[in-house]
Amino acid sequence: MGKSYKWILIALLSGAFFFHQADRALFGLLTIPIQADLGLTDVQIGWINTTLSWTLAAMTVAAGFMGDRFSRKWIITLSLIAWSLMTVCMGFIGGFAGALFFRSIATGVGESFYAPSAYALIAAHHKETRSAALSIHQAALYFGLMVSGLIVSSALGLLGSWRNVFIAFGAAGCALGVIFIWALKDDAGAAAQARAQAAARGGAKISDGLRAYFCNPSALCATAGFVAIVFVNNAYLFWAPKFAAEKFAIGVGDAGKGVMLYHHLLAFAAILAGGVITDRFVKKMPRFRLGFQILALCAGAPALLAIGLAPSFATLLAASSAYGVFRGFFEVNTHASLFDVVAPEHRSTAVGLLNMIAFFFGGLSGVAMGALSERWGVKGFETGFCIMAATYLAAAALMAFSFFFTFNKNRVAA
Repeated sequence: MGKSYKWILIALLSGAFFFHQADRALFGLLTIPIQADLGLTDVQIGWINTTLSWTLAAMTVAAGFMGDRFSRKWIITLSLIAWSLMTVCMGFIGGFAGALFFRSIATGVGESFYAPSAYALIAAHHKETRSAALSIHQAALYFGLMVSGLIVSSALGLLGSWRNVFIAFGAAGCALGVIFIWALKDDAGAAAQARAQAAARGGAKISDGLRAYFCNPSALCATAGFVAIVFVNNAYLFWAPKFAAEKFAIGVGDAGKGVMLYHHLLAFAAILAGGVITDRFVKKMPRFRLGFQILALCAGAPALLAIGLAPSFATLLAASSAYGVFRGFFEVNTHASLFDVVAPEHRSTAVGLLNMIAFFFGGLSGVAMGALSERWGVKGFETGFCIMAATYLAAAALMAFSFFFTFNKNRVAA
């Protein structure tokens, strides 16, 4: 395996993550035409979004255990093909039950198997360049979300309906999955040896993986931060286009392009810059990643408050752009910070547990925002963004506990 493969790997996985996240954005961007076609209420839309998060939460632990035991290449490849097929099926649904199953349950099961194996595979191929590699991979998330509004706006005009958009997008994901069958490769070097030794002992014990996570206060504090990020991101992704369209009386296409493009453009730039900055300073300051995340949460809270209380669409776009910058600075180190305190042989399991907790509690924002909107309309959305700001500050306080008291004790060098 050539030295350049570790960057080829990042290119391949970034392509998969683009589809992973842009697929997630499709539903939020197309909420209004989907509601009009299927006759769904805001609460029903909220339950579709929350059930997706809860499905991810339920399945990602099993995905993490499997990622520490079996071929990560095949787990990633089959995951990509599975969720893409379910996206195609979304184009043929007839009502709430179909949307709940194909969007939330079936797609969620497919997507849940991607992250634990993908992040662990990246960490196995990158050590000195870990933050930079993870930042490039994470940037694919922002690129997918950033251009999703433009894609949907153009695709609706070209393809004629929201159903055809889902079908076309899912078909493209399936095509990439076929390429992965030949192009993607498993762990190499020390990481592969560690997994081979674990297999020789009968495989990594589930109890060891649980202990490495739940008996690790630094890992749990890192999880608190990610819960806040997922809680806010889910609500923004699913509801910001409709909030902007209703509050400022603009078309859903213009609202979607605005709230997705500028927010994710700034997040895209921040995450790329954040990876370079982190790799530069973390060698001399091991707690740099953690401190960087805490500052990002503290700075992001006022931006969220400004989104909810924005007096004009331009003000909302400025606030959402600032939120994007601080979100990017946090997310560049989400998994790298976890890997700072979790040994290599348990990292897929740790990512699975991290995602389980984050998606379960973070997923509550979908139905909560739907209920607030159903009761108070635009005022409900505004209240929801104020709650999100408070969530950021609470998570920053918990992560500060790790920074000052537990990180140095739990830190691992690999």
